[in-house]
Amino acid sequence: MIRSLVISGLLAVTAQAFEESKPVEVTPASVDASIKRGLDFLVGFQNPNGSWGNPTLTKDLNIYAPIPGAHHAYKAGATGLAISGMLDNNDPRPEVQASLAKAAAWLASELPKLRRAEQTTTYNVWGHAYGLRAITRYWKQETDPAKKAEWVRLAQEQVELVNRYEDVNGGWGYLDIYDGLATQKPSGLPTSFTTATVLLALEEARRVMGVKLDDKLVAHSVAMLGRQRTPDFSYVYSDKHVMAPRAPINRPAGSLSRSQACNAALRVFGEKLITDEVLDQWAERFLDRQGFLDMTRERPVPHEGPFQIAGYFYYYGIYYFTESAKMLPKDKQAAYAKRLAALILMRQQKDGSWWDYPLYSYHQPYGTGYALMALAWCKDAMK
Repeated sequence: MIRSLVISGLLAVTAQAFEESKPVEVTPASVDASIKRGLDFLVGFQNPNGSWGNPTLTKDLNIYAPIPGAHHAYKAGATGLAISGMLDNNDPRPEVQASLAKAAAWLASELPKLRRAEQTTTYNVWGHAYGLRAITRYWKQETDPAKKAEWVRLAQEQVELVNRYEDVNGGWGYLDIYDGLATQKPSGLPTSFTTATVLLALEEARRVMGVKLDDKLVAHSVAMLGRQRTPDFSYVYSDKHVMAPRAPINRPAGSLSRSQACNAALRVFGEKLITDEVLDQWAERFLDRQGFLDMTRERPVPHEGPFQIAGYFYYYGIYYFTESAKMLPKDKQAAYAKRLAALILMRQQKDGSWWDYPLYSYHQPYGTGYALMALAWCKDAMK
């Protein structure tokens, strides 16, 4: 009997894997239908106060999260991504607009309170970065000059807050537990992808809303990101990894997601080495080799995959692929968009969400936000 149960279980898992791997036809109608399902999921999953995600669905192995600040950061990041995914798709349905109005109120109320949980963690930088992304999108769709000015004020406040948490060596990280020091500015471990995430959010906010950036601080962080780049345009995981550039996580397969974000960040801040050829090469590499990322998607242990890949690399890479690819000539973008959309549509869950790593209950809103932003770009690029 036990043998029968085991075989039945294996067959069920195999059937599910086969179902997920079936090719999906990418058409305007199939993309629109997928986007609608994703939006419907977010509307239904939203908290009554307008945010997304909670410190629930715990498991045996939970990401280190000092309370309550770490969860405030997770919620801010997940909410910013959910909002951005919704706004990028311009759905006029009343239920979507009502959801966005509730989310706007939460964002305006809670983002100014966001700080690091304690000296050991700076998860809040993700909330500042994705909060800025959401604010920028609210500003773009707002028509009332007074309300637009308020969004700019809130954005400038977030810029100043994230500046506080720049590492003393430049860039941003999310943990500060390795040197045993308690410093006003973090002195922990700036990571390439966190730095790129913040830099891209800052650049967008300045370009769209005209917020003021600290040029010296930006240059300091851009220099740190450049230090973490290897000759093949892989990016080491963190500053500590600079001395081990051929460790598995720092090789091209381990850097598939990071290189999309880091190349884009350096490019927008003027790095001439990030040519179209580099972006094109890494776009091809991502699409050809994303199976390395997919092998770890939805697995619960960080860095348990090949090349020390973690599940949460997946949709991060999917979204930042678009940030990089949109810098290429328009005639190259359509083909990449169609290939990327096929992956996204194929990975959508039955409830309409996307997720890659079980993180309390934040994973579905953040994964869905990333996927919806990516699909919005795909839809536009394929026109």
